[in-house]
Parts: sequence; structure tokens; C-alpha cells
Amino acid sequence: MTELSGNWGYPTNIWAGPGRIHELPEACRQLGISRPLLITDAGLKDAPIVQETIDIAEGEGLHTTLFAEVKGNPVGENVDAGVRAYREGGHDGVIAFGGGSGLDAAKAVALMVGQTRPIWDFEDVGDNWKRANAEGIAPVVAVPTTAGTGSEVGRASVITNEATHEKKIIFHPRMLPGIVIEDPGLTIGLPAKITAATGLDAFVHCFEAYCAPGFHPLADGFAIEGMRLIKEFLPRAYENGEDIEARANMLAAASMGAAAFQKGLGAVHAIAHPVGALYDTHHGLTNAIILPYVMQYNRPVIAERMDLVGRVLDLPKGGFDGVLDWVLEFREAMNIPNSLAEIGVDAERSADIGRMAIEDPSAGGNPQKLTAETLEHIFLSAQSGLLREAV
Repeated sequence: MTELSGNWGYPTNIWAGPGRIHELPEACRQLGISRPLLITDAGLKDAPIVQETIDIAEGEGLHTTLFAEVKGNPVGENVDAGVRAYREGGHDGVIAFGGGSGLDAAKAVALMVGQTRPIWDFEDVGDNWKRANAEGIAPVVAVPTTAGTGSEVGRASVITNEATHEKKIIFHPRMLPGIVIEDPGLTIGLPAKITAATGLDAFVHCFEAYCAPGFHPLADGFAIEGMRLIKEFLPRAYENGEDIEARANMLAAASMGAAAFQKGLGAVHAIAHPVGALYDTHHGLTNAIILPYVMQYNRPVIAERMDLVGRVLDLPKGGFDGVLDWVLEFREAMNIPNSLAEIGVDAERSADIGRMAIEDPSAGGNPQKLTAETLEHIFLSAQSGLLREAV
């Protein structure tokens, strides 16, 4: 087994390796945090790893409080409640702990503790981020416990506006955590089902970033290597949750996917965001289901790029068809449903999905031209499971 520990400085300071959660107090001290608020999602509230992490911080004199009022798809009120807890507790920094929902909510709380405007004023549109009081943003140590969203290396959070049932991307450069601790030991207890869904979320990030138009060789390199790591190590993590080498490489791949998608995402995310907002579905699972339908739609403009993907992944069949066949087999091997209908998504709001998807910032990164109507059509194909219709 290769060495699994290392410190990296891109896109932020990352401390990776088994057991490195014990360096959390030092990470807090380096960022000037002495009274951290540990923010995670409600599903992790009673997990042993949460209390163990608090004990590690408390054991070295850091007065640490837990806030876990965060939904699986975080909403604005979760952020508001976190801000209240932060202020009332006299905290001076945030430990963002958990999967994408906990990390996104925590970063949004860190942003909002220094603001007077509502959170929606910082949606990732134009120069909205310049409205923020940058000096008021709290420092963040991020500790991912899933290998999926890569939110630990992101400068944005996806938060649902319950009034409009829309997922909004909230952005500020200083939302990027100052230090990330990637300890694969924290992901050991992740169930196989969640391992698969989050791992495929990371794959979609890499895939969409690689297919996004524009000149960004750095992002392309991260995306290609991220896909290779996921192909090799996700099945191992799925089959044996205690495979520490697989878990470590999946955490790295998730961060690579998030670093890569600064180049852009695409129609998978553009559709998944409104689906998640309207039907409260798991984001990674939703992405995993939608991916082949968007691939089929984008085929005319991404087919040439699939030659390299096929070679890097060492697929038995080359070209677009080889990659698509492999994606379908890869999903099936981890029991990912073939249609959105199988996870409770009906077709009644297809027009709303199309309208919301075309307005989603992710739509701008799709390599093939999109309209609300084409996005609705792709959604309907994914909802019904008819892949040949996604053209």
C-alpha cells in the first residue's frame, strides 16, 4: 500500500491521512480559533465520530459547541439558526464537519456571521459577492466525512430558499476553508449506499468539469485523474467500507472534482438542483441517475473528448459508446437506480424543472446549447428511464 499521508497547498491547505483528526486543535490554533462552533447535519448529530472530535478539541483547551440543526438539503433557516448559535455562544470560528450538507451550511454560517444583508444577496451572480463584509467572515476548518461533494475545497454553498423552492449557490472567495483535514478513518462507518452515491457525485463533478468548454488544462488534469481514482477505488470502498486505502483515495478524488469544477459544471447539476429542491432527493444520488441522460444529449460535442477518458480509465471499448456503457455498468454494480421515478420523483413538475434548470448557474457550463425545453426533455428521460429519448 502506498503512503496515505501528505500536506497539500492547493486549492487550500489540506492535511490528509489516517488519524489526522487529532491535529484539529493545531489547525484551529493556526487560524486563530479558540472557541469553535462545530457544525454538522442532523443525521450525524449522535454519531460517535462527532463526540470524539469534540473531545479532541476540548482536550486541548478549545471550548467547542455542537450545532446540528441542518437538513440533508440545507435551507436558509438552518443558516440563520447557525448564525444565532455562533453569536450567542461567543464563538470565533467554525469547524465544518460531515458531508456536503453539513459543510455547505457551515461555510454559509461562517459567511453570514459578519453580514447584515440576507444570505440571498450573495447568490453567485455577477459581482454579488462584493456586497459582503469580507473582514467579518469567520475562519473555517473543514473536516469531510464523505467523499462526494468536495465542499471542503469550495468557495460556495448550495442553500435552498424555502420560499421559492430554489437551490441557490452562495459564493464568496473567503468561504474557502483555511485548513482541511482529510482523515479517511472518519469515513469508515459510511454505509455502502451512501458511499456509492457520494462517490458517483464526485465522478460527475470530474466528468462535467472535463466536458465543460473553455481553456483550463489544470482543471482538466484534476478531472481526468479524479475519474481514474474513482474507477479504481470506489468499488473497493463500496465492497469493503474498512479499506483505508480506498477511503483515502476517494477523499482525494472528491477534493479534485470540486477543484476541477471551477472550470464549470453542466446540465446534470442544472437539473439535479431543482429536483433536489422540489423533491428533497439526495444530491449525489440524483446526479448519478441523471448523468447518462445528459451524456447522451451532449454526445455530438463531447464524443471526441471521450477517447482520452476511455484510455485513462483503461476501458475495453473505446470512444463515447465505451464510456457510456461503462458508466451504466459502474452504476448498476453499486445498485444506483436507472430512473428518477425509482427515488420518488414524478413528472408532474417537468416544466418547472426545465425553467429552474436553465436559470441555474451550472447550465452555463454545459458543452451543448441548452434551453428550458431541452432540459425538461432530459429530465423526463431521466425520470422515466428511457435513455434513448435523451437526445
